[in-house]
Amino acid sequence: MIDLSSTSSQSGFAQRILAPVEPVTAWVWLSYDQLNLELLKGIHERIGSIGILLIESESKGRSRPYHKQKLAFILSNLRHFALEAQASGYQVRYVISKQDYSQTLSSLRGDLGAIHCIEHAERSTRIEVQSLVEQGDLIVHPHCGWLTPQAWFTDAVGEQPPFRMDPFYRTVRKNTGWLMQDGQPMGGKYSFDEANRRPWKGDPPAPTTPTYKVDEIDEEVAIVIRRVFSEHPGRVDFSQLPTSSADIEQARNFAEQCLTHFGTYEDAMSTESRGLFHTRLASLINIHRIMPVQAIHLALESTAELNNIEGFLRQLIWREYVHHIHVVTDGFRTLEVNRSLSRRDANWFESAPLGNEPHPNHLEQTFPLPQAYWGQKSGLACLDESVASVMDEGWTHHIPRLMVLSNIAHLIDVHPRELTDWFHVAFIDAYDWVVEPNVLGMGTFALGSAMMTKPYIAGSAYINRMSNHCKKCDFHPKKTCPISRLYWAYLDRHSPAFVGNYRLSMAMKNVAKRSDEQRSLDHQTFLMVQDALANGRTLRPDEQ
Repeated sequence: MIDLSSTSSQSGFAQRILAPVEPVTAWVWLSYDQLNLELLKGIHERIGSIGILLIESESKGRSRPYHKQKLAFILSNLRHFALEAQASGYQVRYVISKQDYSQTLSSLRGDLGAIHCIEHAERSTRIEVQSLVEQGDLIVHPHCGWLTPQAWFTDAVGEQPPFRMDPFYRTVRKNTGWLMQDGQPMGGKYSFDEANRRPWKGDPPAPTTPTYKVDEIDEEVAIVIRRVFSEHPGRVDFSQLPTSSADIEQARNFAEQCLTHFGTYEDAMSTESRGLFHTRLASLINIHRIMPVQAIHLALESTAELNNIEGFLRQLIWREYVHHIHVVTDGFRTLEVNRSLSRRDANWFESAPLGNEPHPNHLEQTFPLPQAYWGQKSGLACLDESVASVMDEGWTHHIPRLMVLSNIAHLIDVHPRELTDWFHVAFIDAYDWVVEPNVLGMGTFALGSAMMTKPYIAGSAYINRMSNHCKKCDFHPKKTCPISRLYWAYLDRHSPAFVGNYRLSMAMKNVAKRSDEQRSLDHQTFLMVQDALANGRTLRPDEQ
């Protein structure tokens, strides 16, 4: 363990971390996703003068095969925040450790006394330090970074499934007054979804994705990532990552530009612009470099049309919604649902043991995650382009996540835990509380009807309508693309699980109308696609 604030070092960052010179009442550990001084306001009032403890844990970085871009984003923001806190007058202790957080905090206990912290968003971190909390070595304070108290969720939705977004969304709007006037929603309705489903044909022009200045701290972190985490997937490109306070202001300005057309085209996909009008703020919000309430104000102060502002506001309230679900269900451990064991490396390493805990798997899907999700060409342009975006940037917006990456994996019966773990390690904005509800609950229907009334699945017609992927694909969306046959095969194969589901009644009637020959071809296509992707073969139209 190296305490940079008490030892000398040759690196530029280490030289700038000063040794504490004034006594403090107590030290507060801020974790990797708590990088904002606003989170400390209540703690100041309770315990007086405080110093800030920050920890780089190699063990945490190695706990999953995290994308190099994700590790780079977190570590550089951690280091930039340390210097910003120091410049704001805080005593800062910065520790680099090979051990996990619990071991590192235990080793600091004798020197620092009981350490304070803010309640952790990630369940995995809460569990890791739980013994320290029980022993009184770690004192937990409430997290003031959320927009809504849990009581709003439980009063509106309850603590048991089925959980539904609409009553919670309306409650938040009413309680906060956001986009409300005289007790009624502005524009006469709460949702403008019907106005927010337009494909993008190139006009209006999409804003140019920001390019960020790479500074000395970024360069040092890049060296660390390449040396310590060389076996991890992806690459480091700090020109795509906001890390300094100047970068964050640049990211905020970009988001303001995006809001003008965000809602209208939020469901569109295009190879001409990976992000279109998506603000890309989630990665900064989820580590609190931008506070969620600041994002709310950004929207409410925008001059964009109401459908665009409401669409963005809905995204921020959805974030609260999934967090509450994850908390009240203990990460879905209290739900009664089919479960199965799974690898926990997203099928990245050549071999890995099964985890020791069964995971939600409502439809009992067990196909391994194909290497196409790690960059091997599948032959499906929509999938390959979406994966390329993730491998390049550690990011793509929510429709490729849901309607391409999750959809295709779900249609070929990929184990939902493997897909969820892939999202967790590959995306720079993914943490357990947000990725598990979104993938297990929405993207794969692994929770059954606990969060969704039906699975989010689609054939090639949807992808063709909402994107230009099909125009750049060897497959014809109506004649040869296997995705539509995968859709029909999925419904046929899992039909017993959908008996009585009124949201799927029309689709199931259409399945029943398909001839025996069509249903046989659907199933053969499903087996063929599974076999090809399992063996690393690129799909071709002449195989259909």
